[in-house]
Amino acid sequence: MESLLSLSARRVASRPPLPPLPPDLFPVLFGAALATRRPLVLRELVSAWPFPVLHLQRLLGRQELLRDHPCKLCLQAVILAVVAQLRRPDAAPGGFRLRVLDMTGLPDSAPGRTPTGMSVWSGTVALAKACLELSKHQREFQRRGSKRHKGRSGTAAAAAPQPPGVDVHADLFVNGTSYGILRDALRSGAAGPLRLKCREFQAEELSAAGIAALLESLDPAFLRRVDLRFNNLGLTGLSVILPHLSRFPQLRSLKLQYSNVDVRRPTPESAIGIRCLAGQLGMLPSLRELNLGSSRLSGNLRQILCDLRAPLESLELSFCSLLPADLAFLSQSSHAASLKRLDLSGHDFSQGLLEPLRLLLEETSASLLHLDLMECRMADAQLAALLPTLRRCRRLRFLGLYGNSLSTAALKDLLRQTVELPDLRLVVYPFPADRAPPETSGWNSEESSDLEDVSVKVDAEFAGMLADSGRSDVVWTSNPYGHKDLDFFSL
Repeated sequence: MESLLSLSARRVASRPPLPPLPPDLFPVLFGAALATRRPLVLRELVSAWPFPVLHLQRLLGRQELLRDHPCKLCLQAVILAVVAQLRRPDAAPGGFRLRVLDMTGLPDSAPGRTPTGMSVWSGTVALAKACLELSKHQREFQRRGSKRHKGRSGTAAAAAPQPPGVDVHADLFVNGTSYGILRDALRSGAAGPLRLKCREFQAEELSAAGIAALLESLDPAFLRRVDLRFNNLGLTGLSVILPHLSRFPQLRSLKLQYSNVDVRRPTPESAIGIRCLAGQLGMLPSLRELNLGSSRLSGNLRQILCDLRAPLESLELSFCSLLPADLAFLSQSSHAASLKRLDLSGHDFSQGLLEPLRLLLEETSASLLHLDLMECRMADAQLAALLPTLRRCRRLRFLGLYGNSLSTAALKDLLRQTVELPDLRLVVYPFPADRAPPETSGWNSEESSDLEDVSVKVDAEFAGMLADSGRSDVVWTSNPYGHKDLDFFSL
């Protein structure tokens, strides 16, 4: 139930213009205006914001608020209000108090799912446009002021002091469509009235040179994550980009999935590329999360991780064609005892990799919080072999087994034996192999309906078992996309 203060705030926000307000009411009114989609009220509040910092995520408190209330117009209103205040010709150093607008951590609204929401990509474009507009306005203002203040000698008088600007802390997502505007905004806005400070940088489908140019334009003090998925870089492209990352002392997370790295067949060139990659990763002293998903690394994991300065806490190696020697290396390395998140999806654990996996889980059991083993060709026998080790992972919160061929009996045994894990909250399980309809050559709506009916029954069976065990706090689902992944920075 909502508090009386929250209900009162919604009432006030529904009747603009706002009356004069004490500073303590601004945060609660801001949340109410966002929840009820009042962009005009948000503009009023931002224009008169009485504090130096406006941190959207902290004001929201919980991300569901933005998910439940599509907010594109609201976030645009916040940006436009800041731009309007910084454009004012009468802006005095003490007039507009806002110095930091923090827009980090806002949930990404995927196009098509919530078309009126704001995606990270569209937010990046909106902020870049605002930076360029204000930089242009500043140049024009300075040019006009210079002409007005010229003395008789023809020299310009000292320029009037500029009011302090606003730093915008944001997560940025760029692709080929938005590359040009973000590049220009970063180059022109560094000394402008609106300055982008990137916390998490994601780039897709860009050239190595383009990514390197953007990285060189980012403020080195703020960046904590770089995500370079779907860029087709290869070892050559990575060798161009990774040296630029050493200027970011706070960089803790590096995601390089789908980078077109394939070193399954050793060549002199690939050996040089691996040594180069290892050396460049070793130049990142704060690195704790590494994602090399869909890189073909067979037998080369030791060489790639050998120069890291500190143990990793999150390692994602899905579909990496790993060999037993790679898992044996991990088991014996300093990383094993520190790993909180491990993703080995897409490997065949039906035969030779199973025992190396079991030994690795033994070594990670004291720290492991998140384990993904999706699409690993595991059947009942393999799961039974892993169960004693899984039960020793006492801190485990998430277990992903989707895409494996497991029976109802095996899944029920897994449920009974893992309800004793006190921190377990989510299990993504495969549709039971013995409950699936026989494969047919075509698809029809009747079969789909039958499958849904069986899925509902299975979910109900598992929910009943969880309730009987006193673990209704655990969610078992066969939907691999119906949950939010546990982010490294929330571990």
